[in-house]
Amino acid sequence: MIDLTHITKTYTSGADAYAALKDVSFSIDEGAFVAIMGPSGSGKSTLMHILGCLDTPTTGTYRLDGKDVSAMNDDELAGIRKNKIGFVFQAFNLLPRTTVLRNVVLPLVYANVPRNERAERAKKALIAAGLTEEHFGHLSNQISGGQIQRVAIARALVNDPALILADEPTGNLDSRTSLVVLGTLQALNREHGRTIVLITHETDIAEHANRIIRLKDGAVVADEQNVQPRDAAKEAALYV
Repeated sequence: MIDLTHITKTYTSGADAYAALKDVSFSIDEGAFVAIMGPSGSGKSTLMHILGCLDTPTTGTYRLDGKDVSAMNDDELAGIRKNKIGFVFQAFNLLPRTTVLRNVVLPLVYANVPRNERAERAKKALIAAGLTEEHFGHLSNQISGGQIQRVAIARALVNDPALILADEPTGNLDSRTSLVVLGTLQALNREHGRTIVLITHETDIAEHANRIIRLKDGAVVADEQNVQPRDAAKEAALYV
């Protein structure tokens, strides 16, 4: 699914140069759930932008779902983002006075999906993200933070992307709600085979993934299988 080979990213300002990523190489298989973590300044945001085709590397090769995207132009990258990647952000980015269903339908409008298919596909994505039909007609500013993030996950799913890229998706949520959202991501991975890459700076969030890649100063310093990932749904159930 993902194959990074000797990726570097260097930013220049006048005579000064800053290496945000240094010779990063790893692969992620289809159906994996991987956390990429590191402190502020570790390079994880830069890496997220490259994985999400929001930026290109200075050197190296990035293949996504078999396609070399590392040297694509802006229009080609926009097509990859639209068709291959579903984004889940910390800030949700939903339209506040628009219904839950409409928020999830909108990407299908931009993708020119026929009108008669849009609502059904959006409903399937919402159900896969753990929401029920009673929520579909609510405005997005009338539901809880955890439900809002589930709507954002459904929006990421609706175009059937090869990759779901979740950038600090629990950053604005309390502990229990964070677990609910993580449980949703785990269910999508375990039950639906979705490939998920989770960007986080928190160890206790990363421990819910099956593999943890750690960054420091722009380089991969550890890449480990997590043989006993924490079960978010069970942990959430312990809250009163």
